[in-house]
Amino acid sequence: MSTNKEHNLNPNNWVKLHADYLFNFTISRINNYDLAKDLVQDTFFAGLKAKDNFKGKASERTWLISILKRKIIDHYRKINSVKGRAEVKMNFYNDGDREGEWIEERVPTDWNSEVEKVIENNELSEVLEQCISGLPVRYEMVFRMKTIQQFETAEICKELEITSSNLWVIIHRARTQLRKCMEDNWFKN
Repeated sequence: MSTNKEHNLNPNNWVKLHADYLFNFTISRINNYDLAKDLVQDTFFAGLKAKDNFKGKASERTWLISILKRKIIDHYRKINSVKGRAEVKMNFYNDGDREGEWIEERVPTDWNSEVEKVIENNELSEVLEQCISGLPVRYEMVFRMKTIQQFETAEICKELEITSSNLWVIIHRARTQLRKCMEDNWFKN
């Protein structure tokens, strides 16, 4: 005795018969009211498109739940992919006329901090230049040639008629004096 019951689809009654159940199933997994409604709607749409593939081996609700589960999985895959994260919208303004959403990659950066960084870098450059200019002439010349202009050691030694040992002693002393000058004029401010 076989009790193999065939089920039929009735899309005209889906909203009345299954919408609340599907919504509750979704909201418990998504926790976002609007998204849950959208996923249920997508499920009904996908069900309509695939109704010719329904074999009747499961109930209409079970079949719709299986479609909905795939929609929920696809949602989580999307938000966890690089492309999906870029499409996740985030609120930028929440007040009246300025209310809007931004795609995360296009959210404006904090312009003030960029301006402050430029100003700070300019001030740092000025203090560093003052410290370099305050070095003894020979130290300044060797330091600029080696560190800033990036001349080779052999070139500097030949041009200034010094040994490589002498060059490295001068560089060491110049750096020590620069560190002291920067500590006094930049880091203590």
